[in-house]
Amino acid sequence: MTQNTTEKNTQTGYSGREYFQQQSPLLGNQYIEDTQLIRALQRVLPAKILKEIEGDLTQFGDRVVKDILELGRASENNPPKLIQYDAWGKRIDKIVVDESWNKLKDIGCSEGLVSIGYERKYQEYSRIYQYIKIYLFACSSAVFDCPMSMTDGAARLIELYGDKGMKENEYRHFISRDPKTFWTSGQWMTEKTGGSDVSKSETIAVSSGGGGGDGKTFNLSGYKYFTSATTSEGSMVLARDVEDATTMKGAVDGSRGLSVYFIKLRKPNGELNRIQVHKLKNKFGTKAVPTAELELMGTPAVRVGPKGRGVPVIASILNITRIHNVIHSAATMRRCVAIVRDFAHRRTVFGKLLKDNLLYLSTLAEMELEFRASLHLLLDVTLLLGKSERIVVVEKPSNSEEQKQIDLLLRIVTPLSKLYTAKQSVTVASEAIEALGGTGYMEDSDMPRLFRDTQVTSIWEGTTNVLSMDIWRTLKEPLTIKFYFQSIENRLIQANKLNNGDINIQKVISVIREAMKTIHSVIDKVMKGDVEYAESNSRRFAYLMAQTYMASLLLEHAVWSKDELDAQVAERWCFVKLENGKTNKNSAISFTDVDEKWRELDIKLALDLNEHNQPKSTYDINSTKLRSKY
Repeated sequence: MTQNTTEKNTQTGYSGREYFQQQSPLLGNQYIEDTQLIRALQRVLPAKILKEIEGDLTQFGDRVVKDILELGRASENNPPKLIQYDAWGKRIDKIVVDESWNKLKDIGCSEGLVSIGYERKYQEYSRIYQYIKIYLFACSSAVFDCPMSMTDGAARLIELYGDKGMKENEYRHFISRDPKTFWTSGQWMTEKTGGSDVSKSETIAVSSGGGGGDGKTFNLSGYKYFTSATTSEGSMVLARDVEDATTMKGAVDGSRGLSVYFIKLRKPNGELNRIQVHKLKNKFGTKAVPTAELELMGTPAVRVGPKGRGVPVIASILNITRIHNVIHSAATMRRCVAIVRDFAHRRTVFGKLLKDNLLYLSTLAEMELEFRASLHLLLDVTLLLGKSERIVVVEKPSNSEEQKQIDLLLRIVTPLSKLYTAKQSVTVASEAIEALGGTGYMEDSDMPRLFRDTQVTSIWEGTTNVLSMDIWRTLKEPLTIKFYFQSIENRLIQANKLNNGDINIQKVISVIREAMKTIHSVIDKVMKGDVEYAESNSRRFAYLMAQTYMASLLLEHAVWSKDELDAQVAERWCFVKLENGKTNKNSAISFTDVDEKWRELDIKLALDLNEHNQPKSTYDINSTKLRSKY
């Protein structure tokens, strides 16, 4: 729905009296008005590539607040339903979704939300193009970015491990731009025994025909406790290899006994392929996404990748879906900031607009700070993924030093970015609800949906604690931490080289170096054998590593932009995150000596103003151009 911004501020009641009518927040083009994204893309993308894709990003930025947003709302208001029996008592297990959900699938396909990453027209930068479109799509699409993420992961898994037949068939369906041939994929790992810990998985795979089978086709049996996107055409499944389902002969305990299999969910006639759906999940959020508990009852399958290497093989999906998690988290923060910023120009409290209320602006500035740092982290991890794929898929060298460095850095930055942005997006979404007051708490304001949907990002693909412990696993390879520090150090060296005596930049460099020393000291203590220290402090340690890395990215951007405001943002991040908001180690209160210094920064961050206190974007609250009502 679109409307002019010149909406009446009164409404006539039945009595004929006129009552005050609050204007709702409005959203403009989500690409054009995202000035931080535009500037960041100018930094990370070659100018020629940005020029080629910005027209598509502009039209898509407009579309996500129009038909896509309306389709997303329709899907949310008409969640999936499970019809287990027909009128004659026959078990059919039919999952019915609203037609809007199917239209979102078609849009995602035709817009290239999966295919762009595999066409690789722009080599390593293709992933940035693809993921920024998903970033624009996510919060308008009732989380259809979820099935897109798993389809993206399935395509990558087949690209790495699939045989010729799968690459010519399933892979082509997953990366198609034609809605008539496009497939989505699920990713089924979780069972009642565990999700992140799959070592006790009970689903089994038996070669078709038993011991006399061909070794290429299998039948899967087991209970999958959490299967998202259950209306997809196929799914990747973890299962334990056995020779005999009755005696469990040949089964290997633990994760080493697992392999990855691909199944087609339905027969040509549309019936489920030896699958029984027991229930649809009644979830806190992501209500439009069909998620089920189901049972595989001899479901035909083909193995993907080596036998007994299920966890390493499916990790290629997790690398992709965890970055998609970062996309949704950053997108949520951006959408929340956009809504709250617009509302600040429309709501009057105690005689003045919220845009003139310093406390409101301070809160909005903190939201913007989290968003900016998360956006730079998203672009960095995406570019790492793109570079890794360029080397492996496009150039196909032997194990080069560059490939090893990128892959190890990606291995640690991916969980760091996922765990940190997920938690912060929940905080930002909560602040956004509060910023809109009581109406923000109402379901039909759409704000609770943003909050609920982003809550899953801290759970799906590994909770914060699980990923925090995973960081220690990555550090078992000594080169991982070496490349992590080297990446940060390269930014510090570049900042020193290009900095023209900016006090803010020097301060940021100093704080980052101190944080690196702390990280070193923690690692040294753990490596000496203090395992309990590692476990109990894993979350705090992971946050420190993420915040330090993000500080270096904000620094890199500030040095590139030569914008004093960006330098102040980097310093603000370091002060709040790495110095615990204290002006010195003896200071107990965070804001005693910095309020006056940062009051002007708060205003600029909150309202997205330049150094002349003018809006950075083309956004104009008094414009008569059509904008979308939120």
